Amino acid sequence: MNTSISPDILTASPDLYTTHKVVNQALPASGFNAFTGDAVIRAAIDREATWAADRCKALGALVGDENVQELARLANRHTPELKTHDRFGNRIDWVDFHPSWHELMTLAWKHEVPNLAWRTTEKNGHFARAVLSYLWNQVEQGTACPTGMAYASYAGFEAEPALAIWAEKSKGTTYEFSRREVSDKPSVVIGYAMTEKQGGSDLRETQTIAHYAHSGDYHGARAHWYELTGHKWFCSVPQSDGFFTLAKVAGEVTCFFLPRTLPDGSYNRFFVQRLKDKAGNKSNASSEVEYAGTLAIRVGEEGRGIREILSHAHLTRLDFAIGSAGLMRQSLTLAMQHTTTRNAFGTTIADRPMMINVLADMAVEVEAATLMALRVAKATDLMVTSEHEKLLARVATPTAKFFNCSRAPSIAYEALQCQGGNGFIEENPMARLYRESPLNSVWEGTANMMCMDVRRAMIKDSRTIDALFDEVKALAGQDARFDALIQHTKRLVREAVGDEFFARPMTEAVARVLQGAELLRHSTQEVVDVFLNTRSPSASGAWGSHYGTLAGSVTQAAAQKVVRRAMVAK
Repeated sequence: MNTSISPDILTASPDLYTTHKVVNQALPASGFNAFTGDAVIRAAIDREATWAADRCKALGALVGDENVQELARLANRHTPELKTHDRFGNRIDWVDFHPSWHELMTLAWKHEVPNLAWRTTEKNGHFARAVLSYLWNQVEQGTACPTGMAYASYAGFEAEPALAIWAEKSKGTTYEFSRREVSDKPSVVIGYAMTEKQGGSDLRETQTIAHYAHSGDYHGARAHWYELTGHKWFCSVPQSDGFFTLAKVAGEVTCFFLPRTLPDGSYNRFFVQRLKDKAGNKSNASSEVEYAGTLAIRVGEEGRGIREILSHAHLTRLDFAIGSAGLMRQSLTLAMQHTTTRNAFGTTIADRPMMINVLADMAVEVEAATLMALRVAKATDLMVTSEHEKLLARVATPTAKFFNCSRAPSIAYEALQCQGGNGFIEENPMARLYRESPLNSVWEGTANMMCMDVRRAMIKDSRTIDALFDEVKALAGQDARFDALIQHTKRLVREAVGDEFFARPMTEAVARVLQGAELLRHSTQEVVDVFLNTRSPSASGAWGSHYGTLAGSVTQAAAQKVVRRAMVAK
């Protein structure tokens, strides 16, 4: 038997066995600036806050930075770990994070994402800060939770003299992960612990109780301390320096602020029971906590806790609306990068007529969401001096929170479809966005809660309805399609005020009329036409139930112009 090896095999080229030559893979979405390359957001800053352009440019560069993108991946790959005790058996109730989390937090604080609105003396600080949040939500969404809570918390600190030191520290730009007492820290991270098992969004059902302990000096101001006992079902960022929370005093819900470290340097009785294993938002720690004789400072008057906390809620809801718009923008950016740098059937995927339809439809939705959220930010800047803006914000804020947060999952889904199986693997950021996209809709009040709040505001003060339609009055008569949308919204408002059953369709109509108005003011004719031909009750576009169903008077040429506008220019 001849067992010799053929010389031909010995001299065969290695390429004969090469099966893994990589071709036609999409390029990564990196090397761009998410501010300067975004026509919508760049124009918004040019209109309202040119003084913030350099800040936005600096932060926008981080979105497209490959190293920062890797920090985001690592922070979600190596999730937080609860440390209830130290190695000697002492209770510490602490959370360990991967170094990438702290690097991201450092960047967020350095770029004033949590606090630009409170630091600046320029006009439209909330608007400029909203743009920073929009950009940061394209960097990493888990860290966007503490940035948003820190932003909202200032309203509570500012209203309570005993918390003046916290107000000052919340404006700091140097992040520090430690348990030092507030006076020793350059800045602070703030959490909220409101929700309980039995109550959910109904904060009136709070079961945690508080008993007056003593009053005394706290960093130069008089503080009223209470002892809290109870359990909180959701506590965000349990490693924070302090928390706003609710408890009942003599049966009445009252607001409190709970420092993790007390003035004498000892740790407060704040027991982290477990971390939540969430569907998304993996980099961020969410937990259940126990109060057992926990010391907290009363904020405001006894029995007015819900009213007190609602003064912060406007800001958190704004942040969720703009944050969801940022998440939608990142999803669209990833979809566009993939489809423009990968070929199929003889062209790039993005040049296929059906994909043009999909991308244009998504781009219009993202731009409309962004402009509506920014309109709420503008109202926030003006609500102290303008009755119209104050009344408009009362309905526009929960509307924007409801609608943007509810639309984010649909954009994430379609963006994943654009990438196919490549988008569904963990190495691709699209998988993280897909899991993240539903979160904002359930945080700080679900969709139904937001629609209930819109309806409640209209019933309580009919001037909010007047403010809503005064907002769009100047645009009436310019476009019959928009006029039809106004009339449609008016009918639904009347019906919803009389019957809660109509609250959701009414709130959606309010969102669409606000979006349409902002597009008419600030967008291109192609975007306006697509929006009004598909999103208004007189729509001629025969819009279907999915993105990519533009038809009728929406031409491929017009859709291509919309797509080009939405491209992030490098």
